[in-house]
Amino acid sequence: MALFEPLQIRGVELRNRIAVSPMCEYSATDGHPQTWHLVHLGSRAVGGAALVLAEATAVEARGRISPEDTGMYADTHVASWRPIVEFIREQGAAPGIQLAHAGRKASTKAPFRGEGKVPLEEGGWEPVAPSAMAFKQDYPMPRALSTAEIAQIAAAFRRAAERAQEAGFEVLEIHGAHGYLIHEFLSPLSNRREDEFGGSFENRIRLALQVATAVRGVMPERMPLFFRVSATDWKEGGWDLEQTVELSRRLKAIGVDLIDTSSGGLVSDAKIPLGPGYQVPFAAAIRKEAGILTGAVGMITEPAQAEEIVNSGQADVVLLAREMLRDPYWPRRAAHVLGAKIQAPAQYLRAW
Repeated sequence: MALFEPLQIRGVELRNRIAVSPMCEYSATDGHPQTWHLVHLGSRAVGGAALVLAEATAVEARGRISPEDTGMYADTHVASWRPIVEFIREQGAAPGIQLAHAGRKASTKAPFRGEGKVPLEEGGWEPVAPSAMAFKQDYPMPRALSTAEIAQIAAAFRRAAERAQEAGFEVLEIHGAHGYLIHEFLSPLSNRREDEFGGSFENRIRLALQVATAVRGVMPERMPLFFRVSATDWKEGGWDLEQTVELSRRLKAIGVDLIDTSSGGLVSDAKIPLGPGYQVPFAAAIRKEAGILTGAVGMITEPAQAEEIVNSGQADVVLLAREMLRDPYWPRRAAHVLGAKIQAPAQYLRAW
C-alpha cells in the first residue's frame, strides 16, 4: 500500500504518507501551548500519523490570529513546546511546526468566541499588512508595513526557526497561505504597494523568498522545510496556479522540500467549489511542473481516497485536518481497511 510506505525527506524518515495538518486550537496562554496541545497533538501521534504538524505558530506577538494562538516569538516558548515534541517523537512520529504571521487577519476572535476583531481594550492590537486594506468589514484595519519592518519580519521567522529547533522539532513549515501575511504579499488583490515588494510577480514573491532563505539558512542540512501555499485565490485577478508553480520552483532552489498545497483564504467573497479532494489537482500540477514533493489537503476523508492520491502520484503525502479531529486514530483505521500492517503502541497491543 503506497499510503503506508515510508518516505525519506532529507534526514527524516516518515513511517507512512499520512500527516496531521496544522490546526489552530485557540487554547494558548501568551503564546505558550498548554496541556490541551499535549493531548491534542500527542493523541494523533499515538494514532499512527507519520508527521504531526503543530498549528500556525506566530513568529511575533502581533502575528497571532487570536490572543489565544501559540507562539515561537519568545525564548520562554521553547520550554513549553519541548515536552509536546518529545512525546510525539516517542510515539514514532516526526514532530513538526508551522511558523506563521497572520498579517491583516490578526487580532481576531477565536471561532468559538464569535467573529471579527478583538478591540484594543479587550487585548487586541493593530495588525500589519502589505497595504492598509482590511480583510472584511468587521476585521481590524491593518497598518502598511514599512520597508524596514518587512526585513524585521524575515528576521522574526529566522529566530522562530532557531527556537523551534531548540524545542526539538524535526520538520519546519512556513505558512504562506490562507490570506495571512506572506500570502497577502503574493496576491495583487491584497498587495497594492508601489515599492520593491509590490506590483510585479518578482516583487510580490520577494518576501516569501526572503523568509524561506532566512529559515533555510539556520536549518541543518538534514532537516526538511515545507512551505504551505494557497494555489489559487479563487477570484479573478488574484494569485493563481501558474504563479504558484513558478514560486514553487524558486522555493525548491532555495531548499524547500515540499509544497503543502491548499487554496483560498485571501478574500471573503471567493466562490470555492468544495468537494472531496477538490485541491488535489493543484498538488498534482505543482508536483509535475515544479518537480518538487507535494502534500495534498482538503476534504480527504476515506482510506481508499488517500491511497489513490499517493499511489497515482498526485501527491507524496496527504495531510488531514478535520478528519483527524473526528478520528485521531484515522491512520490505524485506514491500515485496517486497506490491509496494511501498522505498529501499535505497546500499551495497546492487547487490542490487536
